[in-house]
Parts: sequence; C-alpha cells; structure tokens
Amino acid sequence: MLLQTLRHQVGFPRRPLVMGIVNINDDSFSGDGSLNIDQAIAQAEAQVGAGADIIDVGGESARTNRPPISVAEEISRLTPFVTRFAECHSSVPPVDEEQVFPPMLSLNTWRPEVLRALLPLGIDIVNDISALAHAENAAVAAKYGAALVIMHSVGKPKVPHRHVQYADIMQTLDDFFDRRIAEATKAGLSREAIILDPGIDFAKQRPDNLRIYRELGRLNRFERPILLPVSRKTVIGEVLDLPEPKDRDPGTIACVVAGMQQGATIFRVHNVNATRLAVRAIWSVLG
Repeated sequence: MLLQTLRHQVGFPRRPLVMGIVNINDDSFSGDGSLNIDQAIAQAEAQVGAGADIIDVGGESARTNRPPISVAEEISRLTPFVTRFAECHSSVPPVDEEQVFPPMLSLNTWRPEVLRALLPLGIDIVNDISALAHAENAAVAAKYGAALVIMHSVGKPKVPHRHVQYADIMQTLDDFFDRRIAEATKAGLSREAIILDPGIDFAKQRPDNLRIYRELGRLNRFERPILLPVSRKTVIGEVLDLPEPKDRDPGTIACVVAGMQQGATIFRVHNVNATRLAVRAIWSVLG
C-alpha cells in the first residue's frame, strides 16, 4: 500500500506515522494554540525534533462552542506558517532513519477557498474535517498533488451533532467510505492519495467511539492508510473522568495501542515524543 503526497511516497507496512498538531488560533480545546507565528514555528520545530513525520496546521478550532472565522482570516493565519515551514526542519536532524524527513505538511481546513489559496504554496496533505462535503476539495487536492484525508462526520463543521444516532456505526463507516472514495476518484484524485479517518468524537457518542476502536480493522478492506486523531479526545475524558484535555495523554497512548492492533497507520497527537516512543515499542512487539 502506497501513500502519495506532493513531496513523498510512503510505503506500508511500516512503522505508523506520527502527526504533530499546530493550532494557529487562540481557542484550541487543549489550550496549546497561539496566533503568534514565531511560536507556531517553534512548536512545529520541537515536534519535528521529537520525531513527527507530519505537521498538521490549522487556523480554526474545531470546537463547536466557538463561532467560525472568515475565509480571509483563516488564510491570513495560515499563509505565514506555510511559507516559513522549512524553518521547522532546517536546523534539526531526523531522529532516526524511519522518520519521514523533511516532514510532510498537512493543512487542516475544509474550505475550498482556503485550499485554492494555499495549496499552490506546497502542501502534502489536506486534512478535511467536512466529510468531503465539497467534491471540489478532492479536485483541488488532485490539481496540486496533495493527498486528502476523508473524515467521517455528518452535517456542517463547527456545528454540534450530539443528537446523531447510528443503528450500526461500522456499517455506516463502510458505506460512507465507499461513496466518498468513489466521489474523490471521480473528481480526479488518485486512490494512492486518499487517507481515511473514522472521525472519533465527530457526530458520535461514547458507544460509537469505543466500538470504532474495537472494530477499526474492518476498514482495512479499503487498503488505504487509516488516520486516528486520538489525542486527548472527549471519549478519553469520559472513560477516565478527566475533564481537562491536558490530563488525557496516558489515555491517548492507550488508544494508540488499540489503534495499532487494528491496523491504524497515522496518529494525530499533541505529545509527539511520547507517541513516537510508544509506537516504536508497540511496533517491535507486533513484529
């Protein structure tokens, strides 16, 4: 199985990739965001130095209790970071021979207007949390050679969907990815440029999230990399009775273990160093 991005071709099976998180906003749920670009660059550099294979940068919090920002504001927040991205890895060496280096740059956005403005600057991955509501996102990613994350959710981003119920969440994911992969390839995106994300915590309740962790391996039939954005998720806080996201890193590592056992290949996390070491250990155990 291959993942083709703008600057990299990654073959699997291999040790799972670690995706670090950089939030260029002041309302991140985990409290790690900043509107200061110098701070964002320094944070990304620290994550690359800790072994991140991918840096996922976003200008808007996914929190649904905050209003959306404008397209112009999102572009203005992200453009300086994208243009300076080389600074994040120019002065740090790879931690080992398996780290993807230079690291991939992932753009966390769902707006086609933002993609059209920023993809020409050089983006490896589009992390689209809209559930591919716009087939245009796949077409723009294809035009500029970027891979695309297709995440499951329902309804519009930035709107809470706590009322959503599923008769069978895994069958729902099967049907959803069948449709969205077909739509993305019809729009011109190569299958090798598609990543799947089951959308933990997005329009899902605790039983749905836990079942996804238990049965994630069902999605391996699509033969595409599976991204698990497990870091400090609400479901972890519910299970462990930890209301503060920053206290959830041990639970995050437990979810990384569960994900690897089910075939997940990319983990989106805040604590890159702890995750990379856990991934190395688990990979050695799984052989």
